[in-house]
Amino acid sequence: MDLYVAQGTLLAAGPELLDPNFMHAVVLIGEHTDQGAYGLVVNRRSAHTTRDVLSDELALGRLPIPIWIGGPVALDTLQILHRVPERLSGGVEVSDGVWIGADLERLGAYAEQAPEEFERNVRLFLGYSGWGAGQLESELVEGTWLPAPGDAERIFNDRPEALWRRVVRSLGQAAEGLDEQPPDPTWN
Repeated sequence: MDLYVAQGTLLAAGPELLDPNFMHAVVLIGEHTDQGAYGLVVNRRSAHTTRDVLSDELALGRLPIPIWIGGPVALDTLQILHRVPERLSGGVEVSDGVWIGADLERLGAYAEQAPEEFERNVRLFLGYSGWGAGQLESELVEGTWLPAPGDAERIFNDRPEALWRRVVRSLGQAAEGLDEQPPDPTWN
């Protein structure tokens, strides 16, 4: 059995994963090699905006763009996820229609010129999720993560609070009923 998940895969946290960083999280995998894995939690919007965390010398720092929490690693780094490569240069396509990274100047110009379109097509994250060599593979064997195909529509259009359940339900019979389990059985 191949334990490497493809770039662009969504990982839904298993219901028994109680780590507050990942409880009911959905992670988009950006890379998974024998050296480790990198991804972004795509369903955790923070209470902060770019005005709170960026200098107002940058266009993004002058705008109230929502910030998402990509994971607990390197919370001082900005990660960019988008689905408009025709508007934003740079970046790498990680899933059909989903790109990580972009030119910061073009990003700021896009946000200023078309703020509503920007909010539908771009997510800015502080931090990321990371696993050391062999760590994600072990967690997959234990059933900690439930892999599902990546989907730009899900990532950008689903309500963040509903995304985990939708991803788990998309797995069909293999995950039937998991979407209704509370994260902690003592909550019953």
